[in-house]
Amino acid sequence: MTGNDLRRELDDVRASRARIAAAADAERRRIERALHDGVQQDLIALAVNLELARELGHAGSYLEAASRDVHDALDGVRALAEGIYPPLLIDRGLAEALRGAARTARVPTRVEAPGDRYSPEVEAAVYFSCVGVLEALDPPSRAVVCIRPDGQSLLFEVQAEGGGIDASVLAEVGDRVGAFGGSLSVSPTGLFGTIPAPRQGYGPSAR
Repeated sequence: MTGNDLRRELDDVRASRARIAAAADAERRRIERALHDGVQQDLIALAVNLELARELGHAGSYLEAASRDVHDALDGVRALAEGIYPPLLIDRGLAEALRGAARTARVPTRVEAPGDRYSPEVEAAVYFSCVGVLEALDPPSRAVVCIRPDGQSLLFEVQAEGGGIDASVLAEVGDRVGAFGGSLSVSPTGLFGTIPAPRQGYGPSAR
């Protein structure tokens, strides 16, 4: 390896680390906005209604409103928690978590995946890579997510039908996969990745 080759590799590593740091900062900002604009506002409304009920002495309508605020806040917390790390990914594995994400995706999405289990790190890397692409698609796109094992590796593919994929999303996915020694190839309408992934067991209950 020449000196120029080494410098290029170092530059690539620095750029990758910078993108990872920027992505982490963006995710923290997203969580802060979700807490401030969603859950916090619901809790403020709850506090106001409870105070009014206490001051006025006839609690009926205010407690009804407070009950709605509590349910809204709980829904917001659940949605935020699932966005950070979905319980399905922990409990049922990659295939079920992706199917759950497909049900709430912005575009119609079909998932083809077996129920094999892998290490939590690998499952998270593939899950967030696929979901990141789905979140970047706009209607009238349709998407197909395919997961399949290949020996000691896990292959994943996201194809967008009727739309393209933002290059910035692909860079983030490439960094995520590259951190595990995997590889990524892209086209204007999709991506194909592979990541080293010894299987941990079989079926949704295997760990």
